[in-house]
Amino acid sequence: MPKMQALTPISLALISLLATSAFAQTAGSAEPSQLDRVTVSGTAAASDRYTKAASSSRLALSLKETPASLTVIDRETIELRGAANTQDILKSVPGVVFADPPGSAGSVFYRGFGSGSLAQLYNGISVQYDAIAARPVDSWIVERLEALGGPSSFLNGSGAVGGTINVITKIADTSGDISRLWLGVGDKSQAAASLQRSLAGSVLRVELNRSSGAFWTQGRDRDAWQASASWRLPLATGLTHTLAVERQHEKVTQPYWGTPMLRAADGSVSGQLAFDSGTYGKNYNVIDARYEQDVTWARSLLDWQLSPQTRFTHTLYHYDALRDYDNVEVYTFKNNNTQVERSSALLQRHDQQVIGSRAELSHATKIAGRRSDFALGWDWSYNEQTRFPLSVNGPFDLTDPYTPRDTFFLQTPGVSKTYTPGATNLLHTVALFAENRTELGEGWALVSALRADRIGLDVRNHRAVTTTNPALFSTQFKPVTGRLGLVKDLSKDWQVYAQASTAADPPSGLLATAGFSALRDFDLTKGRQVELGSKLGFDQGRGWATLALYDITRKNLSITDPNDRTKVIPVGAQSSQGVELSAQWRSSAQWTLGTQWSYTRARYDNFVETVGTSTVSRAGNQPANVPAVVAGLTADWRPSEALTLGADWRYVGKRYANTANTVWDEGYQLLGFSAVLRLTPQISARVRVDNATDKRYVASLSSSLPYMGAPRSVSAALDLRF
Repeated sequence: MPKMQALTPISLALISLLATSAFAQTAGSAEPSQLDRVTVSGTAAASDRYTKAASSSRLALSLKETPASLTVIDRETIELRGAANTQDILKSVPGVVFADPPGSAGSVFYRGFGSGSLAQLYNGISVQYDAIAARPVDSWIVERLEALGGPSSFLNGSGAVGGTINVITKIADTSGDISRLWLGVGDKSQAAASLQRSLAGSVLRVELNRSSGAFWTQGRDRDAWQASASWRLPLATGLTHTLAVERQHEKVTQPYWGTPMLRAADGSVSGQLAFDSGTYGKNYNVIDARYEQDVTWARSLLDWQLSPQTRFTHTLYHYDALRDYDNVEVYTFKNNNTQVERSSALLQRHDQQVIGSRAELSHATKIAGRRSDFALGWDWSYNEQTRFPLSVNGPFDLTDPYTPRDTFFLQTPGVSKTYTPGATNLLHTVALFAENRTELGEGWALVSALRADRIGLDVRNHRAVTTTNPALFSTQFKPVTGRLGLVKDLSKDWQVYAQASTAADPPSGLLATAGFSALRDFDLTKGRQVELGSKLGFDQGRGWATLALYDITRKNLSITDPNDRTKVIPVGAQSSQGVELSAQWRSSAQWTLGTQWSYTRARYDNFVETVGTSTVSRAGNQPANVPAVVAGLTADWRPSEALTLGADWRYVGKRYANTANTVWDEGYQLLGFSAVLRLTPQISARVRVDNATDKRYVASLSSSLPYMGAPRSVSAALDLRF
């Protein structure tokens, strides 16, 4: 693999060259004909890659018109791959790795950056607490998932240095009546239903889902349900209003926090992670531990087509969440790996409310005879979250590694069921944004975007006031982010593009919880990306392939002052360079093949941390949990109209567990199989096998408590359509 450092100047030079050529060809060029935007099923043809996606632009651009790497996983693909939840869907996104440890269930890594530098949206909305709030949700209510690689704050505000992941749920539409029932068995039981009906010109839709069952770890049970209702009502010609409400509930008893690793005689850990096979599946948490979450989403969606060229949309939304944790969270081998010590009890409650308003006005016009599409609007939100933490370090006891003694949360020394507020973060955001796509002639198009945010943050401390935790901490941020890209049509089905984009996110922590020690008088970090890519349809529309090369740099991270370990300074830097490839080909009426491969060179360019009483530079090291290589293959065979058989393979390369890069885990491979048998035109039976080889692997690395992935599992479902 050649060195990637040269990517930045090469990319900048190419963007400059492309821009010069494009503008030079503008005068006197005939306007190219417009290709119709088509929408077909997700696995049908290369034209799928040309459908529009809301996560890349506010201009309703098709994928081939977008100067960026964008992956869309539609409903058909979600079901074909047997994706159980919103994280499971990410297996189809090149380069993404993920896990759901209870303390940060939205643990996702994309293009070398973790969840603190990613935007994980729900219907295009961020609650600015995505690493925690973006817990996996059962996939039944998901219509599609869209993943945009690289900095994208120009779309949704602060965050998104590594990319944006947008989960889009089912909502009332004009596709016709729907009556569907899904019954599943396996490690979990599931019952789900979809119902959509037209009524006096309006459309009503209801989605219901309930799942429950024991997980593979000792004592761990999960019970969850989701319910949504939406009403699409035409108010006048071209004017439609949709009201959508969704409720989510999840409760996990005795959550699994991880498996202790074997330690040297002095208690240290180094080299490749090692485990005692007898502890696999053991759970050392207190038996009455829990994670519980209740979430309500409400959205009012107004869509007004003022004319064939002009459209206005407005979204008014409300998010209400209550999250509770009662756990003993850390387990460590002691006494030459003969006993497990339990420590770190935490009672935690998050009470979060978000309200917001987003409006967009788009207009298609011409400039100097060339088509030029504009979008502009505002984005306003108010985000309030109060945390109620009670933390007791311990240690509490020593137990047998193979038959852990039953203990109870409220019997843990120092723990009580008392909710005392710790701090409240009040986050107020106002933003203006604008986008444009202008055709330049000869197949060239220029795409640009700009967003200006004004972010006010007040942190109210409800506990003892100290120099590092004042009674009130207030700060403001004024980031301006954007994108500039060029797209060239080499043919109807082949495009190349070049783009530069920027982003801004907190120097450490998350704005919904960050306080004085994380922010002080620091500004947001500055992220920028240069990307080159190509999108190709081939074999008369039966195949497609994409290629993206990128270079991302994030600056102004908070790091320990090398000259004074008691101080923090915002001068750290992190970068990643990489390549992403993906392709799909329907080689015949019976066979569909897919592949993806990514290489990421992620590094700390300037990073200092405290070790004991000294400061140590980690410059040149690889961030934890970021593999260099992620790859995947899929094959689907349809030997008859009634039967479809599928197989998928996934590889995740070596990852480090710490910033010192002294602890690591080698790569792992997972194999899955699926089968769909159509019993009648209305009834199908589905079977899914995950981790068919029963591979033991670490889903999320940690130098203190690694989080293991699930063993082999088999599930089956009956799919009934009426």
